Amino acid sequence: MTGTAVALTGLLCTLATAPARAATPVGWEGTALGLTAAQRLSQGQGVTVAVLDSGVYADHPALKGKVTTGPDYRQDGLKEGDAQWGQHGTAMASDVLKVAPKAKILSVRVIDDKHEEERSEKEMEEYRKRGDNPIAKGINYAVQHGADVISMSLGSDDLFTSYDEDEAAAVAYAVRNGVTVLASAGNAGDVLNGASYPAGYAGVIAVAATQQGGGRANFSTVHTYNDVAAPGVDIMSATNTGGYKAVDGTSPACALAAGVVALMYAKNPKLTPAQVNDVLIATTHRPAGGGSALLGYGRINAEAAVRAAASPPRDKSGAAAYKGKEHLVTLDGTPKTKHAPLDQGLWMTGLVAAGVGLVFLIGGALLAWSGRRKVSAGAGGMMQRQGTFLG
Repeated sequence: MTGTAVALTGLLCTLATAPARAATPVGWEGTALGLTAAQRLSQGQGVTVAVLDSGVYADHPALKGKVTTGPDYRQDGLKEGDAQWGQHGTAMASDVLKVAPKAKILSVRVIDDKHEEERSEKEMEEYRKRGDNPIAKGINYAVQHGADVISMSLGSDDLFTSYDEDEAAAVAYAVRNGVTVLASAGNAGDVLNGASYPAGYAGVIAVAATQQGGGRANFSTVHTYNDVAAPGVDIMSATNTGGYKAVDGTSPACALAAGVVALMYAKNPKLTPAQVNDVLIATTHRPAGGGSALLGYGRINAEAAVRAAASPPRDKSGAAAYKGKEHLVTLDGTPKTKHAPLDQGLWMTGLVAAGVGLVFLIGGALLAWSGRRKVSAGAGGMMQRQGTFLG
């Protein structure tokens, strides 16, 4: 994903709308994101955010009347009320609404709380064999049922086992249909250049986590796919038992970022995913030294992003016609049944090098044979002298 310079509009409607009070307590993340000013411009009205997670406890005071419950693609027999049902998902839904209090949540259950952010290799292999990936199904369902934004605070930190073609195709389907997809960057901060999917798929906005002060949270995955960052330490979130607790991770960072995107869509429903990405990147609190694998292009500035959403850069994404020469076989015109001619200069150089090498090989063998005889005789003499000396 690439950032595009965004000209911030100078004259926007500044009629203040009293922000709806978020039921979930707002801590330092509110100041870091600039939520008070952003919510005067937009509160996410008319926007649906699909939270693909472990389920959402819809009767929580912070969520009541704002959640539509979709299918349970995890299908592990757990139900609402079980300890491993809805703990993580409820927290993430509340973090979305903390930012965009008038948005709607579409809950689609695709993981359980036992794993939270890690999918095992065995589990993924079973999905592949069955062609029954719950995350891919969840993305497709969300697109087909009116989601404007998809928030996935989940992933795997195993680069070699977690990429899934069905998930990648589902993300592409979402983006083609105008749905912005976000995912947590991962919590493998102690792994050099670790990777997490779905954050690593093309078209997904990967969200890293900051701590208070703006620096990277030590658990936040460092990777070149990171796009933006949001607060991810000590974020007060709803629980599946009706209360609240502090949560750390790139999970709440992703949910908060998804809330900001909901504010942007409410301001301009015609935004495309590419425009959302470019506006977020162009309006961040850019870290010293510019973008990096630590926090992408920096911490989100919610107020600036919402203002810029009213007049986004032109979306230049899409298929482009190939204007080069057409080739039905190999690019150099060589028939498939015939090798291309070897460059004579390289061939001669190789021949000379091989000849020199052969001479050195023969000479070395002769020297070794002659030397072996001398060393043997000398060794015998030395032992005799040593024996004499030691005796």
